[in-house]
Amino acid sequence: TMKVKTISRSADTYVPARNTQELAMPRNLNPALHPFERAREYTRAVTATKLERMFAQPFVGQMGDGHRDGIYCISKNFQATNQVASGSGDGVVKYWNMSSRDEAVSFRAHFGMVTGLAVTPRRGLLSCGDDKSIKLWSLQTGDFGETDDLDVYRKSGNTTGLLKTFSGEHAFQGLDHHFTDDIFVTGGAAIQLWNMSRTNYVSNLSWGADNVTRVKFNKTETNVLASCGSDNSIVLYDIRTNTPVQKVVTALRPNSLAWNPMEAYTFASGHDDHNAYLWDMRDLSKSLNVYKDHVSAVTDLDFSPTGKELVTGSYDKTIRIFRTREGHSREIYHTKRMQRVFAVAYTTDARYILSGSDDANLRLWRANALERLNVKSARERSKLNYDNKLKERYKYMPEVRRISRHRHLPSVVKKAQEIKRVETESLKRREENDRMNRKDGSRPRVPERQKHIRGTAWKESS
Repeated sequence: TMKVKTISRSADTYVPARNTQELAMPRNLNPALHPFERAREYTRAVTATKLERMFAQPFVGQMGDGHRDGIYCISKNFQATNQVASGSGDGVVKYWNMSSRDEAVSFRAHFGMVTGLAVTPRRGLLSCGDDKSIKLWSLQTGDFGETDDLDVYRKSGNTTGLLKTFSGEHAFQGLDHHFTDDIFVTGGAAIQLWNMSRTNYVSNLSWGADNVTRVKFNKTETNVLASCGSDNSIVLYDIRTNTPVQKVVTALRPNSLAWNPMEAYTFASGHDDHNAYLWDMRDLSKSLNVYKDHVSAVTDLDFSPTGKELVTGSYDKTIRIFRTREGHSREIYHTKRMQRVFAVAYTTDARYILSGSDDANLRLWRANALERLNVKSARERSKLNYDNKLKERYKYMPEVRRISRHRHLPSVVKKAQEIKRVETESLKRREENDRMNRKDGSRPRVPERQKHIRGTAWKESS
């Protein structure tokens, strides 16, 4: 008699019960049986990288019909994922519903420019402007009644939906509200702390005589706030003691600030020297990181709610996305019609980016150009995850790296980049030649992260 062993395999062990389930194929993972695995995976990684670039569609669309003047400030509602306010140069403020991309409320807030906006935690909106006033507005659509779109732009004062007005002694520049308490801070000729229940400011936090252009509360360590001014300084304040704490003076003017929502002690600033810098508030004698790539002043920046990325808007008409710990951008967004970008913001779910520019449009972009929010089957999800792992594994291979980094730039930006590269190289060469012809040590090398710092100071407690 002969003994025969048959291979028996039940279909129930690997055929899925539903078409949404994955096919559980039996696999032997012994590497000796798969000698061409790396070659196969590399080919798949190159294909996945090419497909990513082919299907990248960063631009989602514009919000409604935009404004009638340049957009200079954007404020998020931290209680919702789909609501945002924008203020323009003609004094009009619009509150948007991002789900429908239409305006929920619009009103003429100020005569002259809107210089600061903040959505309060109690369903209100604070705005300040060049007309020396701060106004608290309702965000309930019913409070505004039926108004024609043209009514917003007529010169008469708009009072529907207005809850309260605070009068100041100077034009205001920048405004931010505390994350939970009923207090807010304004910039301008002086930096002032206000209470919602008072008509006048509670305390003056100024340190130095120059204009304060932007103020930002820390959303995690809520008693700390930072300001940047036209005297090239960044100042940190503590509202528990009602005093400034420390200051750093940089080579060129800071235009904007953003606190990292995940690391309460780090913040970023965008400067006129085309760079943004990451700072640690415990040691302002050097930057943690330098974000290079822009070819003109960085006008605004914002951290992703995850704290892993930040977006910058620039005077060179482009938006760039940086990973927090990397020095060069992973993504650049631009359109033919987009002009100087003056305001950028991440949405509170970290999936989208908003940008406001001189051409009066509020644009919505995907934070990840490849990502789509449709419902995906299990097979599609596993394929995307597999592709991402492959791209991560082979990202340093020359071909994969070249394809994933390749971007089409506006010719103006590309030309400016080339000129800037030549300039920086010649400066470095001149410094190096100077160093070689001097006595040893008479011209020490200054680290890149300290070059832009002119000095730091601590406030003496009285």
